Amino acid sequence: MAKYELPKLPYAYDALEPHIDAKTMEIHHSKHHQAYTDGLNKALETLSSELQNMELSKLLASLDKVPEATRGAVNFHGGGYDNHSLFWNHMKSNGGGKPGGSLGDAINAAFGSFDSFKEKFTKDTIAIQGSGWGWLAYNPQSKKVEFTTMPNQTSPRTKGLIPLLGLDVWEHAYYLKYQNRRADYVGAWWNVVNWDEVDQRLSKAKA
Repeated sequence: MAKYELPKLPYAYDALEPHIDAKTMEIHHSKHHQAYTDGLNKALETLSSELQNMELSKLLASLDKVPEATRGAVNFHGGGYDNHSLFWNHMKSNGGGKPGGSLGDAINAAFGSFDSFKEKFTKDTIAIQGSGWGWLAYNPQSKKVEFTTMPNQTSPRTKGLIPLLGLDVWEHAYYLKYQNRRADYVGAWWNVVNWDEVDQRLSKAKA
């Protein structure tokens, strides 16, 4: 069985300052993401070699194949591992703005305008009760992008969607800087979105 390892960040812990502080990034990455990594490896040890060697994105999309006793752990830790691996990469220093190209067109087609999309994403993600994520995802069935919220670490892949852009609103993602001001965190996060990365994901999803 190939063990998963904590991926390195594509930038320094302080690269997203002042929007996301360095200490939060360090703890979030080195402690929380590491815990999901360790939990995923432990859960995989109990599975058949076929499931152990399945690509994680496909495993999360096929949770019904995972024995019930381990399904919850794979959903939580596997989703946590995958969600965070995506999360780090769709942020960058001096990000933000509006997407162009095929991504911009897809958002306009689905939501009417980028501003309408941003408003919905912001409002519905802030409104998540407890812990979870807001996601822009691609639906292979409709061939359109859509917004969804997911509880805890459950991946959009479990709903047959391909995650493109996600925002973590677990308190560990923002509490050191923003305390209970989730709305301020969500508002600041738009300044670090890496739209080029998201556009590439959409192109790959549609291929």
